Amino acid sequence: MKASHQPSQQSAIAVVVTHNRRALLEHCLRALGCQSHPPSQILVVDNASTDGTYEWLQTWLPVELPGARVVRSPDNGGGAGGFAQGVQWALGSGEGWIWLMDDDAEPQANALEALMREVDDPANIYGSLAAKGAETSWVTTLLGPPEREVDRVTEVPVKAEVRSLPFLGFLVHSSLVRKIGLPDAGYFIAADDVEYCVRARRAGAAIFVVGTSRIEHPRSRPRRHRVLGHSVTYLSLPPWKRYYDTRNRLLIARQYYGPRLWTQALPGTLIRLAVAIAVEPNKLAQLHAFLAGLADGLRGIKGKRHTCWRITG
Repeated sequence: MKASHQPSQQSAIAVVVTHNRRALLEHCLRALGCQSHPPSQILVVDNASTDGTYEWLQTWLPVELPGARVVRSPDNGGGAGGFAQGVQWALGSGEGWIWLMDDDAEPQANALEALMREVDDPANIYGSLAAKGAETSWVTTLLGPPEREVDRVTEVPVKAEVRSLPFLGFLVHSSLVRKIGLPDAGYFIAADDVEYCVRARRAGAAIFVVGTSRIEHPRSRPRRHRVLGHSVTYLSLPPWKRYYDTRNRLLIARQYYGPRLWTQALPGTLIRLAVAIAVEPNKLAQLHAFLAGLADGLRGIKGKRHTCWRITG
């Protein structure tokens, strides 16, 4: 199982960010090594794993994926920090396209080939479709017209415009990165990909999902709740992740949405808090995480902060 390293006009470097998930990472890397259109290079960013991932990669990669590289971060910078580091490294490699994914991604054998078939403008962003069997891994909103939400793989066209894509089969050209900058490492986890897409769209980029390029990934199904006549999408999260989900939504609104920070983002946060108090078993911990995220989000404070607030669980 060997990946080609001969660059071409439509080649891409694959960047995988991992932390303490060696088994998932191996599935991801084996899938990358079996691509019908191999990446020109594979880079693994090890986010200070403590489960022996880095040591395993040093012996496994030379045998299974010769030429692949691993970069070890001294500290766990979260997904956001890992992607920022990986994209920066990719820029220095001289490669054009950069294909980003988490370690729980398992690209189908033709995923990169199908993606590259639809690429026609380095000023835009393209992405694989995350799927679990016949269902999309999360509800996907296609801009249309008409705008619509889909949750079946067969409902996603070969190429469709969307507002944002996750860092999961996310294809961006180095020229666009140089224009808009690296992913924001300050987000640590959650919504760093949303912020990057907002930044790209403001710079004139269109964002497309390619339905024929698929990555196997576990499903995530947030529920819709109605509170005081308002509908909100709610995902059950442990308190430490709730902090980042809350804070980073507000960081994006604070930076990009103007008055909508107060008219939409903040009310949405309070509605999610009401849902959490109603449905979560650890209500006090959720309340603490929400209030901490609210405080830091409104003040524009970034970084790895849940430990500063003594949020666990």
